[in-house]
Formats: sequence, C-alpha cells, structure tokens
Amino acid sequence: MESVEVIINEDRLILETGLLAKQADGSVVARYGDTMVLATAVASKKVMEGKDFFPLTIDYQEKAYSAGKIPGGFLKREGRPSEKEVLTSRLIDRPMRPLFPNGFFSETQGVISVVSYGEENIADVLGIIAMSAALTISDIPFDGPVGAVRVCRMNGHIKVNPNLNDIACVNDTDIVDLSLIVAGTADAVAMVEGGAIEVSEEVMLEAISIAHAEIKRIVEAQHLLRQKAGKPKRPLAPIVKNEELDRQVRQFALEKMKESIRIPGKLVRQKALDAIVDEMIVALCPEDDGKKDDRKVKELAKAFEELEKELVRDGILTEGIRADGRRCDEIRHIECHVGLLPRAHGSALFVRGETQSLAAVTLGTTSDEQRVDSLEGDSYKSFMLHYNFPPFSVGEVKPLKSPGRREIGHGSLAERAIKPVIPSNESFPYTIRVVSDILESNGSSSMASVCGATLALMDGGVPIKAPVAGIAMGLIKEGDRVVVLSDILGLEDHLGDMDFKVTGTANGITAFQMDVKIKGVSTELMADALEKARQGRLHILGKLTETLEAPRANLSPNAPRIHQLKIRVEKIKDVIGSGGKVIKGIIEQTGVKIDINDDGVITIASTDEASFLKAQDIIMGIVEEAEIGKIYTGIVKKIMDFGAFVEILPGMDGLLHISQISEKRVNKVTDELQEGDTVIVKVIEIDKAGKIKLSRKEAMREQNKPE
Repeated sequence: MESVEVIINEDRLILETGLLAKQADGSVVARYGDTMVLATAVASKKVMEGKDFFPLTIDYQEKAYSAGKIPGGFLKREGRPSEKEVLTSRLIDRPMRPLFPNGFFSETQGVISVVSYGEENIADVLGIIAMSAALTISDIPFDGPVGAVRVCRMNGHIKVNPNLNDIACVNDTDIVDLSLIVAGTADAVAMVEGGAIEVSEEVMLEAISIAHAEIKRIVEAQHLLRQKAGKPKRPLAPIVKNEELDRQVRQFALEKMKESIRIPGKLVRQKALDAIVDEMIVALCPEDDGKKDDRKVKELAKAFEELEKELVRDGILTEGIRADGRRCDEIRHIECHVGLLPRAHGSALFVRGETQSLAAVTLGTTSDEQRVDSLEGDSYKSFMLHYNFPPFSVGEVKPLKSPGRREIGHGSLAERAIKPVIPSNESFPYTIRVVSDILESNGSSSMASVCGATLALMDGGVPIKAPVAGIAMGLIKEGDRVVVLSDILGLEDHLGDMDFKVTGTANGITAFQMDVKIKGVSTELMADALEKARQGRLHILGKLTETLEAPRANLSPNAPRIHQLKIRVEKIKDVIGSGGKVIKGIIEQTGVKIDINDDGVITIASTDEASFLKAQDIIMGIVEEAEIGKIYTGIVKKIMDFGAFVEILPGMDGLLHISQISEKRVNKVTDELQEGDTVIVKVIEIDKAGKIKLSRKEAMREQNKPE
C-alpha cells in the first residue's frame, strides 16, 4: 500500500492506494479527518469504433453506513440517487471531462463512494480529489491531476475547507457570505461552483486565488502518488486526419457556410447549414448500388462541423462579430411579461433572444416543506426552484422522463441564485415553490430561469430583498488571441471554450458557476469576464425593474393567507387532541389548514379571513387560561352531592361548591342546577395543583352591582 499526505487547514489530506478495489484500473482512498471516500476508475480495453464523443460516466454515492445510519423506507437500503448525489456527480465530472485527450473514446466509468462521513463537510471535495488521483495513477490517458477545495468567507475572512463545527460556531451576529468549491490543475482554475450573499467581484477573485494556491499543493501530492504507485499509460491510437476529405469539404462548403453562419435566427441558420450538408453529401459521397457509404457520410459531417467551428471562432476573434451579428459584449433583446397565469400565485415570462422561461410561483404552508434526508441528518427546505427542459424547446422529439442530471443541476443553480433574497420564515412564513418551464432555448436557459423567477416572485407579492438577474459568459481562445462573450448562444456554448454563469443583485454576486473545455483559465481572464458579467447583469436588472420595480403590495387572491399564533408548549396536546381529534374537528368546521410546531407556533392558512378568525377563536378558547377574579359563562357538566363541575373553557372544568351556588342556603344542588345548564361563575381560587374553585353567588353579586 502506498500513500501521500498534505496539510490543508491544519488537517491531513491522505491519499492511499493498493488496499481496496485492486482490480480497478485506478483506485484511491482520500481521507480528511473522519471522512473517507473511495474512488475507482475503469476504462474499457476495447476501442469503440465510429464514436465522435467520449463516453464518460461519473457516479457519486453516499453509503448510509458511513454516518452510522440505516436508510429509511421499506427496503432499508440505498435507492435511487438523491438530488445531492446527482449534483455531486456533476460536480466531479465537470473538471475531469476536459482533461481526457482527443481521440480517446473507450467507455470510462468513475465511481466515488463515501465510506466514512465525519464532521469535515468535505465528501464532495474529496470526491473530486480521489477521482483525479485514481485516474492519475491508472493506465487511463488523463491530462490531470486535478485538485479541489471549498472556500468560505466568515466575518470577512476567507477560510479553506471549513468543517461543520466551524459553521456551527457562527452565531446570529456572524456572517457567512460566500461558499465556493474550486477545482483546477497546477496551472489554472478549471471549475468554480458556489453561492454568495451579494459579494463583490473582487472578493470572488480573492477567494478563487486563495483556493488555487491550495489546489497546487494537492496536485503535487497526486504527482508524488503516481511516482510511487502509477501504472504506465495505455497507448493512444494516433489521430489520422483525412487531409483530402477536409480539402474537399472546404472547397465545396466554405463560401456557402460563411453566409449561412451569419443568419441571426437559430432555426433559419440551422436549416441553411443542414441544406449545405445535404448538398455536400450528394456531391462528395456518390451512391454505390443505391447506398451511401455511412462511414464517409459521418466523416463528411464531422469535417463540416470542424469547418463551422473554425469559421465561427475566427469571425469572433478577427472581426468581433458573432453568429447572430451581435458585438461581443452585446445582450440580446429582452421582453418581460407578468401575471400571465390567472390561477398561479405569481407568474412571469422572461424572453431573451430565442430563450424563454415561463416561471410560476406557488405559496404553501410549513407542511409543504421538502424533507431532505442526508448523511448530516434530516433537514427541511421552505424554498424550492425546479427547472424543466421539454424537448419541444429545441424543436426535438423525445420521450418525457423524470428530470435528468442537467435539469437538476440547472434548477439548483437558479435556486442558489435566488435564495439570498428570499425573506426569512419569521417575516414571511410561507413555503415557496418556483417552477421554470423552458419553452424555447438558444443558450443560457438557467440564467433565464433566474430572471423569470425574480419577476414571478415579485408578481406574486413575495417581499424579496432585491431583484436578481443572471448572465452566461463565454470564451474563445486561440493561442494569445482571447475574446470574452456576453450572453452566449447555444452555438457559442457548443463551439466555445468556457461557460461562465454569474447571478446577482445590483449590490453583488449571489451565485457563480464556471466550466471550461480547455485546461483552465487565468485569474486575469476571470477578472475580465466578471467585470463584463457585472455590466451585463446590471443591464438585465434594468429590464426587469422596468417591468416591475418592486414586489406587489398584496399577495394574489388565490394564495393562502397565513397567520401565526403562539401558545404555551404544554397546550399543544390540547389543540391536537387524542389521535388528532380536536385539530381535525377545527379544520372540518372552518376549512383552514393548520400546522403546529414543537415550539408552540401555530400556523393557520386560509384564503378566507372569516374562516381564519373562526379557527383562531376556537384555538384561543382551547388554550385560554383561567384567571382569578374573572367571570365566565360555563356549562354544568356533572352534579355531585357537594357541588357541580362547570366547564368554563373548552376542556377546563372548575368546582362550584354547594356553598357558592346562591346567597340563600341550598339543601340539594339539583334544587338550583341541572346538567347542561348555562351559568355565570367567577374564579375565586386556583390552587398549586391547578384546581379551580368557582362562585356563582359572587358572579351574580358583581353583575347586580349598580353602575
């Protein structure tokens, strides 16, 4: 067994190989404190013919035993991946994928398993490091290694890899306003993912720079592990370029393509390019016995795509003109509409170029919160943003399925962007769900979702702290020639070198995501992109506030009105009743929705004010305490020889002694009272055991007093 270690934030990061999963091409255990992650990498020995993409699968899985837990549910075993596992799988995949060399098409799988979970809050970061190390020591071609850290800013100080205890020590007067995961090679940053509470671009760059300094040390440790335990890399088949075929494609299609790639509309542009491809295949691939050579057709299509990529990129680099005719820093035309859906609690349509997000807001109560079961323990979410990407949005035909990794990832990014401006539960006690349906897409649909969600929340009267907008930036880099693009198209995302998403308010950044297709980008280049993103974000915010300057003053009439009451904790059982009988009865009588917290806060939701008031009166009657000296109208519940028990409040009886029934002497209680009678009584004593003594004669005496 071989191992290396490096100190990060006063804890040891240990990378070990040679003990576990030895039949994998690469296997590494990464340990940091009590958290251990096992990563394995396996690539098929067969070279897949005819592939034009790299078939890579990364799967991150959390074992319940790693935290000493037994999974919930009927089967008592891990089931389908949780949202966190899906997002972490994407997180690990993104910095790895660009580092596999061109021409390597063997099916490759990386599996990352959390086998021990401590308080270090670092399993996702360890997953990136362990996966990189497993690939680095394997025989699989890989241009890594990759290192990763989490950076947070607490009270103005940036800390690397803070653990759960660090965060738990933060009190109400402290602020954690930045949390990022940064991954990269020794030379450059390759991926950034995280959220913030309106921090500046300068703070963001400082955090990334601090992270990259630690990443270099982690990369160095992986190189050392490879020296100790690495396998020789398997040979790559040389990429043989068909120069003659490329020449033919260029000669046939170049001039026609120059005109077509400048057509502004996506569908019209693609139709023109498809027509050129069809003509080219007829001209350059004649039929043999009525059949086309499928292999040559694929080679022609690939050569055509390479020429298209070259022309689009060269046009941007040399002329500063993009496929749709915009300048490099120009934002597409924006349209905003609100209140489109009459029954939704808030709705908006955000249109930017050929991308449309239809956003709808639904308001609910605490019972609508999402329960999240994780290794850290159960938690609840009162704000959710869900993103849907139906096939018709890009003119395709596909079966509708449950959300995939991309949809979950885009929804999570938009949710993280909006969350810092959502009001607290104390000031706005609603569960909020936003759904963004992408109706048309040509780039940056996740950022359109942020803008659409902002408008829908304001349309619904949700008192968000400030509007949030998002923008996707791109990059074209050829040697020393570099151009940063604002508000990228789908084509520019596909053919470009970077996808750089920034969201925020007018005051600062709320979410950040960067992925690159090259080996990384410098801090200087990121600084340029962040500044251009800030300018673009402010432009988009201006368009949003032209439509709605602030949240509407009132909620939609369709939204529930939520009111809260506070009762003593010991009274909760009285409101609920045996088997929930009391609370169910209140709901049936009034039609409201009621939730009760363990701290005695009762939430009543209703679209009708009268129903709420009725429910409130019933509850207050149940929890009301008897007061000495106060007169009550009660009901005689039981007759005894020595007196009567009178119910003065729901579920609360007091003793009316025979001597307190009347001013005159009473021989038998039944001479004055019968069960079911309504009587006025005064509370004259409450003893230490809570027993209540009543007087009818004192109550009558007070009522008969002259005014």
